[in-house]
Amino acid sequence: MELRCAWVTKDAEYIEYHDKQWGRPVRDPIELFAKLCLDGQQAGLSWITILKRTDSYYRAYADFDPVRIAQFDEQDVARLMQDKGIIRNRLKVQSIIKNARAYLALQEQGIDFSDYLWAFVGGAPMVNQRQGNGDIPATSPESDAMAKALKKLGFTFVGSTICYAFMQAVGMVNDHLVTCPCHAGCQQG
Repeated sequence: MELRCAWVTKDAEYIEYHDKQWGRPVRDPIELFAKLCLDGQQAGLSWITILKRTDSYYRAYADFDPVRIAQFDEQDVARLMQDKGIIRNRLKVQSIIKNARAYLALQEQGIDFSDYLWAFVGGAPMVNQRQGNGDIPATSPESDAMAKALKKLGFTFVGSTICYAFMQAVGMVNDHLVTCPCHAGCQQG
């Protein structure tokens, strides 16, 4: 019998996220940027808390357009701190702005964000054969390396645990349980 990954609740939005997004390889650099920022917002919270606010984040942060976000100033930070649709933590609000500036600095060096991130897994999804939630680590050598490199570039809220969750979400790592019907569909990069 095929069963969804054990972390999925009965919440319809969570099921939709698991079945249609989580673990599906993402190559679009802006989509990767948005997802990395959203995963950073999760720090200390459950993913469902951020998932339910995703539309608000896209609205608040100019559809995650790094060029527009990089121009945000203290007035924008003050506005965002009043936005009940997002997590109103000053460090988290400022982190998306810092991350946009770091993204653009990388781009100015002629480095594609997608290629840069996917290089940490050799350019293709790492397909694991997880039997249960106890088999799934919180970090990996690849997420350790990604976190260190991103921090060096000026990104924030990109610790190894956040990077591993990000890698799972964007299909760099296939951690769907082998009993999950999504496991096979997430193996192609």
